[in-house]
Parts: sequence; C-alpha cells; structure tokens
Amino acid sequence: MSAFVPAVRKAPAAAGLLSRVISESALLLVARLGIAAVFFQSGRTKVEGLLTIKASTYDLFESEYALPLIPSHVAAHLATYAEHLFPILLLLGLFTRTSAFALLAMTTVIEVFVYPDAWPTHLSWAGLLLPLIARGGGNWSLDQHLFPPRR
Repeated sequence: MSAFVPAVRKAPAAAGLLSRVISESALLLVARLGIAAVFFQSGRTKVEGLLTIKASTYDLFESEYALPLIPSHVAAHLATYAEHLFPILLLLGLFTRTSAFALLAMTTVIEVFVYPDAWPTHLSWAGLLLPLIARGGGNWSLDQHLFPPRR
C-alpha cells in the first residue's frame, strides 16, 4: 500500500504540468473543430452543389426523421442550413456560445425524437458543446477579439 501513495502524490503534479502545456484555448479550439466537423459533414450529405437540398433529404425527413409539430420539408431546411451555418461559425469562433447552444438543442431533438438509442454518440457531442457554451470560443476565436470580455 505504501508503494501506491507516491503515485497518487505525483498525479496532481502531472495534471498541473498538462494544464500548463495544453491551454484552455487549445482545448476549446479542438472542441470547436471536432464538433463542427461532425455537423458540417452531416449537412453536406443532405445537399448537392452548394446548398440545393436533395430529394432524398426530404424523403428522410418524411420517414425516418419525422418530428412532431414541424412539417418535414421545414425541418429538412432548418436542419440542413443549421448543419452548415453553425459549424462555420464554430470554426471561426464567432457567436460560439449561441452556435454551440443551437447544435446542442438540435442534438437534444435528435436524441428525443429520432434516435433515442444513440445516447452515447449524443452524449459525446454534448461533451464537446457544453464547454463551448460555458466558456465560449477561447482566446483563439473571433469572439475574443470582436467582443472582448469586460474586466
């Protein structure tokens, strides 16, 4: 048991070193890029050319992605444009909190109404989005330069 005690004492020192080497801004940048890629790639599967929604996308929203209260053609447009706009904003770090919140809301809708058994995937998406909502885009974002925090 005494051999275990020094290892426990070293762990906080290693964590402190890692937190100095890997800045919060770097972590937030990775979160922004990672989740932006997921949603942007999904958005690209729904269109041809720049933003022409495919007929198969409308079919998908009529059958598999059918939502209550929202007509399928409206949902197809909203989801497709959201999957293009918000990832681009995250990439730039512009309106980061708003964009991350919108994608988290979209994730919640997908989890509740479309794929309730995909919660591990959706939880990993939330794990990238929640720090962006809480902390913003970090120092390496347009938000930081256009809207500096008040001191």
